[in-house]
Amino acid sequence: MVKRKNLVRNAKGPTVPAAVLELAGLSGTSLTFMAGKSERMVCSYQDVFDEMMKRGQHLVDRGLKKGDKVAIILPNPEDFVLTFLGAMAVGIVPVPMYPPLSLGKLDSYIDTSAKILDVSEAKALITDSKMKSILWSLVDSVKTLNDLFTVDKLEKPFPKNHSYSFSVDDLVAQDLAFLQFTSGSTSTPKGVIVTHGSLLANLDGIMNVGLKIDENDVAVSWLPLYHDMGLIGFMLAPVWYGVPTVYIPPLDFIKQPSRWMKAMNDYKGTIAFAPNFAYALATRRTKAEKLEQWDLSRVKVLGCGAEPNHPETLQNFLDHFAPSGLREKALLPTYGMAEATLAVSFVGLDEKMKVDYVDAEVYQSKKIANPVDNDTQKSLEFVSCGRAFPEHRLSIIDEDGKELPERHVGQILFEGPSITPGYFKEKEKTAQTFTDKGLLTGDLGYLADGELYVTGRMKDIIILNGRNYDPQSIEWVVQEIDGIRKGNVVGFSVPGTHSEHLVIVAEVKDDIDGEDLQNTIRSTVKEELFLSPNDILLVPRGSLPKTSSGKLQRRKTRQQFIDGVLGFEGVRNFESKGKRLTLAKHVAKSTLSQVRHGIKSKTAKLFSRR
Repeated sequence: MVKRKNLVRNAKGPTVPAAVLELAGLSGTSLTFMAGKSERMVCSYQDVFDEMMKRGQHLVDRGLKKGDKVAIILPNPEDFVLTFLGAMAVGIVPVPMYPPLSLGKLDSYIDTSAKILDVSEAKALITDSKMKSILWSLVDSVKTLNDLFTVDKLEKPFPKNHSYSFSVDDLVAQDLAFLQFTSGSTSTPKGVIVTHGSLLANLDGIMNVGLKIDENDVAVSWLPLYHDMGLIGFMLAPVWYGVPTVYIPPLDFIKQPSRWMKAMNDYKGTIAFAPNFAYALATRRTKAEKLEQWDLSRVKVLGCGAEPNHPETLQNFLDHFAPSGLREKALLPTYGMAEATLAVSFVGLDEKMKVDYVDAEVYQSKKIANPVDNDTQKSLEFVSCGRAFPEHRLSIIDEDGKELPERHVGQILFEGPSITPGYFKEKEKTAQTFTDKGLLTGDLGYLADGELYVTGRMKDIIILNGRNYDPQSIEWVVQEIDGIRKGNVVGFSVPGTHSEHLVIVAEVKDDIDGEDLQNTIRSTVKEELFLSPNDILLVPRGSLPKTSSGKLQRRKTRQQFIDGVLGFEGVRNFESKGKRLTLAKHVAKSTLSQVRHGIKSKTAKLFSRR
């Protein structure tokens, strides 16, 4: 491992591609890509450097130059990592985008993709042969997009001792490293400008301060690489510090969640991160008899972030994997966001998960987090997300921007060199979020003994009878009821005759008596939270709208409920006939686009003969 300190401030300081060049001279395994149950591909540092340079040169040869934007839609981790690094090496700006997650939602996916490509001003789109057949229509939909090609075009080797037309040393801290589009959990995705300078400031905080990495560390990740936690935390950070990393395809984890901890055992992993829902999945779907066969005592950090941390979910995970030797202090709640590059705060490595019990009545009526001794009385539970990194600062402010004292709930304000310059081509939204005082996160929280407790999103807050309720406090109660799919509950309010009405929407398991379950939800919420839901809607699996990273979209759920279309986007289109028709429509559009642009393909040839 190559440890780098005090280098991120240099005007012409190192960048991630420069780090790959430095690592190329070292021996050892760099990246391991798993595929299926037994297949894997192992890359040395030299392999990564060679592929980065080769792919970068191919991009230049296709007419792309420094500053141009290139979108990347590659489900395969190996293809994504090497192509992303190749673009960075040239100074071409990668725009990571998520692949279609469901054929039933393909119309919505194409619309969103077109918007991202248009906003980013992408000149080219790189994908694979499977995705190409449905994505080519985007070339006709986006005015700046003039090239779509498959990743195999970047794999052709150059002659030995080939002279490259670019140098990684030409990159500087102020250069745009990539555009990270936000997940869109509360609004339309926005392109966050990530420079090499803000990126390396955050990587230094994550790896040196937060994780205190050393030569024994091995990272294991199933996280999607188009999302900032996977991209920055488990691709760019390990590459920058030379930490060996094992990649599990995201869909492999979703299909078989036990593969995550099995990989930690098999590869002697020490570091992994995931959202709250992944810990629930791994706990439920890892059989107890496997646990004694694994050794998780080497695990140093299991980070948890990207969504509110549920204390019970995290504690259940610790208890379930304790027979494998998992240490209680290994769990590390964190807080971060794309606008801060990634990480904002970490809990100390030598600290156990800290849960704060606060008086619910005072919290909801006065926005003050008064501590109580335990949870025997009506209380709310929040998990500490730790402290900000050195050279960074966290504070809590009220609606007028005034800083609040400890245990007063308000908007979280973040300051420091990790803050990105703003949103690409969004001056007004940038001015609203990136202020002279710091980054307005849009999240609610409070400080206690200097530690941050995140309580929810400002835009998601539910106001009933003059009191504030965080939706997740309602959702967590409901998801524990038998018949409800955990992590698939949304609470929100809608205008009523005299005041706001509470609505709860929950996905249910099969063969459930809906009326009985509604009565159970109503009585449980009333008993636990002293609230009376006005509407309870039970929907099938896959009905709730989510972001590409798996976050529930509360505002979209609310709007679909108001419009009377909740559940139509996913469930009805999941029927086989509907899926086939939707797929055929987009294949036809893409084929016609290829014909218009003179692209030769088997399907395009058939159309051109008619």
